Amino acid sequence: MSNLDRAAVPSVCGGRGFVVAEPVRELLSPRRVRLGESTEVRRLLPNLGRRMVGAWAFVDHYGPDDIADEPGMQVPPHPHMGLQTVSWLHEGEVLHRDSTGSLQTIRPRELGLMTSGRAISHSEESPASHARFLHGAQLWVALPDAHRHTDPRFEHHAALPTATAPGLTATVVLGSLDGSVSPGTTYTPLVGADLSLSDGADVRIPLEPDFEYAVLSMSGETHVDGVPLLPGSMLYLGCGRTELPLRAESDAGLMLLGGEPFEEELVMWWNFIGRTQDDITQAREDWMSGSRFGDVKGYDGGRLDAPELPPVPLKPRGRVH
Repeated sequence: MSNLDRAAVPSVCGGRGFVVAEPVRELLSPRRVRLGESTEVRRLLPNLGRRMVGAWAFVDHYGPDDIADEPGMQVPPHPHMGLQTVSWLHEGEVLHRDSTGSLQTIRPRELGLMTSGRAISHSEESPASHARFLHGAQLWVALPDAHRHTDPRFEHHAALPTATAPGLTATVVLGSLDGSVSPGTTYTPLVGADLSLSDGADVRIPLEPDFEYAVLSMSGETHVDGVPLLPGSMLYLGCGRTELPLRAESDAGLMLLGGEPFEEELVMWWNFIGRTQDDITQAREDWMSGSRFGDVKGYDGGRLDAPELPPVPLKPRGRVH
């Protein structure tokens, strides 16, 4: 998924200096952003005060939207560099096309994982014949410097491992949780897990004390470490935890995101993650000139132009403002 903000501003993130090295309860409010013709997303990362959680650098939550009489998601071809995209649905379906030739319909609880590496372009759209509701999350994972120029690739995993407890089913989307390991390719120690809780569930999730964590509420009413969490909001939890108490006041869905704090400082602008101003400037020039990022075949429409670069220098500064 693209950042379609036409007045894109740089996000400076990464580095351990701003990691909270102890448990906290920091509630992150979303910013609403229009995405295509009929989709509005709630952007949780990058946030005004918090830019990353482990290597997770971008989180959008959308829906549930009634698109029975709408085109649904329509995101034209656009570029990515230096990151992985994670597509995760609770309802609906998304048709993915990319410049490596991938063509894949992603359905609920299936992992669509795109590694941009040095350069890729893709489009995302609701199929012409689609389900009534669209509900999901789009996330980015920053690639470490040693792997950010890797070959682009797309993975689709329809079957993912699960861990269960009374009232809880945890699907391991990426990384590992409680001994269950996702087949998705990762480049840093992290976890992304979808947590389905039944009404009245009262459970504890095992955590890694060296990881920092956040929880995104997808649906229902829950208490995360005693904090009420409503859909479309995210609670940052810091580091130093060995478990996380969860209580559901209704059937509910959460996403647990975590990982080792990302040591490198980054520059994130539009759909690119680099290390310097020159990285971003060159990527924009390459996209606008039609080089490096390839072509998306089969999409019915034009591609997105990159916004203008800001007049101020882009500098990596750390994880928070």
